[in-house]
Amino acid sequence: MASMAVQLLGFFLGLLGLVGTVVATVLPHWRSTAYVGSNIITATAYMKGLWMECVWHSTGIYQCEVYRSLLALPQDLQAARALMVLSCVTSVLASLVSVMGMKCTRFARHSVIKSPLVLSGGVCFICAGLLCLITVSWTTNDVILDFYDPFIPSGMKYEIGLAVYLGFASAFLSLSGGMVLCWSSSPDRSQRPPRMQRSPPLSAPPPFNPIYPPAPPYKPHEALRDNRAPSFCSASSSGYRLHNYV
Repeated sequence: MASMAVQLLGFFLGLLGLVGTVVATVLPHWRSTAYVGSNIITATAYMKGLWMECVWHSTGIYQCEVYRSLLALPQDLQAARALMVLSCVTSVLASLVSVMGMKCTRFARHSVIKSPLVLSGGVCFICAGLLCLITVSWTTNDVILDFYDPFIPSGMKYEIGLAVYLGFASAFLSLSGGMVLCWSSSPDRSQRPPRMQRSPPLSAPPPFNPIYPPAPPYKPHEALRDNRAPSFCSASSSGYRLHNYV
């Protein structure tokens, strides 16, 4: 029962990580306008994401434009797209495998493949979390380097957006869920059958038992002493003696 509860906890943590990863991938709030120096214009705010670029006006108008050319995008943005999509796909696969391997489901009940399925789901969740963590860490590093670059004008500097923080949280949730699932798939040592202990070797029986005395030695009966089979070397044959014919 405790193992089932642990599996449910790990699965829901991984599922929350999946939802957060998908939302972070879709949202355009990866980079937002930084208001530093003489850039005090707050009438508009620019935001950049993996798939689109948006502008927010103070009047409440929100406009977004999807990137039209894939090859015209920077290489870091293309790599971030690929890693986040791969993270989402891996999380979906981990969810399906984990559901089939959990003890609370009817798939392959009382089968030995339950534990390997849960372990595979946990490993997939860990891989998805690592992919998401690498992407958001890479984006954070680029944003910080551009922000402190003195050669970039202040109007072109960006700050870390909300989608990046959501990506960090989703990555840690996926990693936590995967580790919990991997831990729950380990065999329970308390339920292992006890080992058979070898009994000590039996000692040899005593030479003499006082309860039962030994049997007396064998002595043939007197009537059977001279009852021997005739031989070819004997002087008589078939019970007839030689002097009977002389």
